[in-house]
Amino acid sequence: MEHTARKIPQGYMEDSQGRLVPTELVKEIDLARDELVREIVAAALRASQQLAEFKHRALADITAFVELSAEKYGVALGGDKGNIQLTTYDGAYRVRRDIAETLVFDERLQAAKALIDECIHEWSEGSCAEIRVLINDAFQVDKQGNINTTRVLGLRRLDISHPKWQQAMTAIGDSLQVAGTKAYLRLYQRKSDGGYEQISLDVATL
Repeated sequence: MEHTARKIPQGYMEDSQGRLVPTELVKEIDLARDELVREIVAAALRASQQLAEFKHRALADITAFVELSAEKYGVALGGDKGNIQLTTYDGAYRVRRDIAETLVFDERLQAAKALIDECIHEWSEGSCAEIRVLINDAFQVDKQGNINTTRVLGLRRLDISHPKWQQAMTAIGDSLQVAGTKAYLRLYQRKSDGGYEQISLDVATL
């Protein structure tokens, strides 16, 4: 969350508890530390804004290029769909745009869970103990109340032919909805061995 600084009266500084302290009572080392941190963070915020603008421009340019390429074949594309990889003519550099979808389940997931519970009830206790653990784990929610889509979808890989189970798996598939998408930009340069390494835009890894 962005820090919103309140207006501080002349000759005072605000401490970490929100109290106003006369500047003359603040130790010199504390003043120097405060100044240093503010300078570094201000530079970081400018760099962060520049990176955000760079990403926006780069993604827009990629979309425009894909549309231009499609026009050569008389095709009109709509929206930023699919993963795209572009490489320089000499293969030295590579740009990737990856689109990740956020998947959620609608109310039909409850019907699927009810059918699965019926299956467990019909099966003998000994034969379904491990499956019960998998199911309970799949339908657990996190602190935000969200269900892990990967775990739920993993149930469909179980080789169970019971009609109610198959009906439940169909309900799981039908309940899956795309809640949103996010575009990721990744840049690569070719190494001497012919492989590619990612160009880091993360200050922690530089």
